[in-house]
Amino acid sequence: MNKHLTTKPPVWYWVVSVLALLWNLMGVMNYLGTAFMKEAIKAEMTAAQVELMESTPAWVTAAFAIAVWFGAAGCIGLLLRKKWAKSALGLSLLGVLVQTGYGFFMTNASEVYGKTEAIIIPSMVIIIAILLVFFARLSERKTWIA
Repeated sequence: MNKHLTTKPPVWYWVVSVLALLWNLMGVMNYLGTAFMKEAIKAEMTAAQVELMESTPAWVTAAFAIAVWFGAAGCIGLLLRKKWAKSALGLSLLGVLVQTGYGFFMTNASEVYGKTEAIIIPSMVIIIAILLVFFARLSERKTWIA
């Protein structure tokens, strides 16, 4: 069998792929908001939150960008049924782990933002990123992407 031939994916593949893209587009919007609308965001934050945001190193911001842009690209790749979606989602996961690792272990984010914003939501982001990598691997094994 030619490795470039694909099997028609089930309906749930499309549902998961669309929901994953919407999830990642929310991340893109969050990134763009923090990157380009800082003053408007700062006006709604406490002094401690502004200080934490302003002290974020460039490498963490870069990890955030990698997480959201490669995540969105990977989901588009799933919708286009492209094998490179798996690599893009893997890079997104790496970005997520670097960014959240910084927040978990190198800041006082849980004190500044509270448990939900500093621990629960980032943990959910990690879990979803891991699940998307596994979904892409499954899709490749089932030849839904090539």
